[in-house]
Amino acid sequence: MSDLPKCPECDSELTYDDGTMLNCPECGHEWPRGASDHDDDGLAVRDSNGNVLKDGDTVTVIQDLKVKGTSGAIKMGTKVRNIKLVEGDHNIDCKVEGIGPMSLKSKYVKKV
Repeated sequence: MSDLPKCPECDSELTYDDGTMLNCPECGHEWPRGASDHDDDGLAVRDSNGNVLKDGDTVTVIQDLKVKGTSGAIKMGTKVRNIKLVEGDHNIDCKVEGIGPMSLKSKYVKKV
């Protein structure tokens, strides 16, 4: 049996390697070798250091972030536990202790 991954577009097992790219003969999709950083729903979210984030991870805020609608801020170094990844510009849903539920951009956090 082949050790090549299934096609991320159509889930076909008939993928082949042409040297630089992996290809699917059924749907015609091409992707680079080793590009399997996606979750089950196809969502790939990376932190400020390029680490892949997953639901339930703990992250640390890397800079002070103003909270819209309040005079407060999330301080640098604040740990946020049990994150949930979503699609969109603010791709992390979480609860920040002392502030409450909110959405964050992944470029302002790093994985713990």
